Amino acid sequence: MSATESSSVGRRTFVLGAAAAAGSAALAGPLAPAASAAGFGWSDDGSDYVVDTGANLVFKVSKTNGDLTSLVYKGTEYQGYGGKNSHVESGLGTSTVTIGQSGSTILLSVAYGTLKHYYAARSGENNVYLWTNKADTSVSATRYIVRVKAGLFLNDEPDSYTYTTSTVEASDVFAKSDGQTRSKHYSKLRVIDYDYIGWTTGSVGLWIVRSNHEKASGGPFYRSLLRHQSADGGGLYEILYYGENQTEDQRFGLQGPYVIAFTDGGAPSSSLYHANLTTSWADSLGISGYVGASGRGRVAGVGISGRNTAYAYTVGLANSAAQYWGSARSSDGYFSLAGVLPGTYTLTVFKGELAVHTGSVTVSAGATTTLNTITIPSSNDPGNPTAIWRIGDWNGSPSGFKNADLMTYAHPSDVRAASWTGNVVIGSGSETSAFPCYIWKDVNSGLLVHFKLTAAQAAAAHTLRIGVTTAYANGRPQITVNDTWTSAIPSPPAQPSTRSLTVGSYRGNNHTFTYSVPASAWLTDTSQYNVLKIDVVSGSGTTGYLSAGTAIDAIDLLV
Repeated sequence: MSATESSSVGRRTFVLGAAAAAGSAALAGPLAPAASAAGFGWSDDGSDYVVDTGANLVFKVSKTNGDLTSLVYKGTEYQGYGGKNSHVESGLGTSTVTIGQSGSTILLSVAYGTLKHYYAARSGENNVYLWTNKADTSVSATRYIVRVKAGLFLNDEPDSYTYTTSTVEASDVFAKSDGQTRSKHYSKLRVIDYDYIGWTTGSVGLWIVRSNHEKASGGPFYRSLLRHQSADGGGLYEILYYGENQTEDQRFGLQGPYVIAFTDGGAPSSSLYHANLTTSWADSLGISGYVGASGRGRVAGVGISGRNTAYAYTVGLANSAAQYWGSARSSDGYFSLAGVLPGTYTLTVFKGELAVHTGSVTVSAGATTTLNTITIPSSNDPGNPTAIWRIGDWNGSPSGFKNADLMTYAHPSDVRAASWTGNVVIGSGSETSAFPCYIWKDVNSGLLVHFKLTAAQAAAAHTLRIGVTTAYANGRPQITVNDTWTSAIPSPPAQPSTRSLTVGSYRGNNHTFTYSVPASAWLTDTSQYNVLKIDVVSGSGTTGYLSAGTAIDAIDLLV
């Protein structure tokens, strides 16, 4: 069956819903005695702690290293492929593992140096709640992976990660015999686009319900590992920190809960979406770094003026310790962000994925910070100035450009990609769809844009702008007009230093290059086409699709 995914951009409350029952006593002091084998409880089989949720789920956690060694739902074992367990990163190694029960909650605690990891079970639920607290860089913990046995879910996803013996880049991008490419990097979805990820047979569903990514990095539009599936099994991820094309430093602290959820084939309960740290039944469990609802605040904005209502707007909060985001209401721009840790944050308003306003807001525990209407100055939106011609939209992404959609889940060499050449004629009606979303120094540098000017336009100097969303190996555009005038080589803006364009990500730091083209560069014969050539320049990069390159947001010539 195809995977079921949810896009619920509007649901950004960051509060765990009705599935979380309130009020459990602290798990302090000696461990509670093991319950009987029948029904809700736990036991010790010598090598693992065995937890029975009292529903249809029984799971085991290694007493040695905290790995999830068994995941049995309705009598079927789902855990394991390639002889590997499910675990933080690729396994923590020898750890201190303890277990305790208080009323309707069982908590397993795993300590490995400064890292703390937790599993919780609730009586009568087919869920495993997980938290991970990474305090520093001493442990390379960047993910939790649920490793699922082969053959339980059909491997027919259009973006299934299929191992082959043929690689097209490094050891993690593969080429199938039909010319299609696969990689675990190709997530297709941004964080804001999904609440859960997984598979269903129609009668059994296995899902990872993501956390609110409070302590993750990259913001609402970041893409990272979600799942992979191949002949020997599958993996579902909760990414705690992902380095590819990362725009922010790693945040430290408690992440979660994120949830392993079994269903009878349908989607996981919406009460689990954005499972947050403010889970009332977890308030007294003693989880390291946990901050309950009373220790958090809220930001509410009356509205946002100066919006272009053709676009969706998102409001984000970020500082070095945490990040949050939510949708602005389409009618008036109202927004509300709840469950926010106390502190001072940079508030950013995004038009699409493009930042068009920034400010500062301070959040206090137990209080709501109310903001008056935010006004976006006209000059902050590059889409506002009148242009003689424009290719693409100023929305912070290469959407609409040739191959843009495919590049979030395929390598540029994929057989499904249209030719990376793309000279265009202004006025043809296909300027954006015919122009490649990416330009590389060694692949398609030297793209041409043909356009006519009126006599009045040709008699004046004009500003040409090229907006980019990320760049690889310091690739940046240099322009030539009519083979007579060439711009200076611009300085490279700050961009992530890792791979980007070939691992499914255009999301870096948006930047606008501005070129002042003198009147002398234009053709005076208005019947002739002026020719703009766009080259990618850099002293870095290698060859082909790993040569210096950049992703395009929009190109225009201003009046």
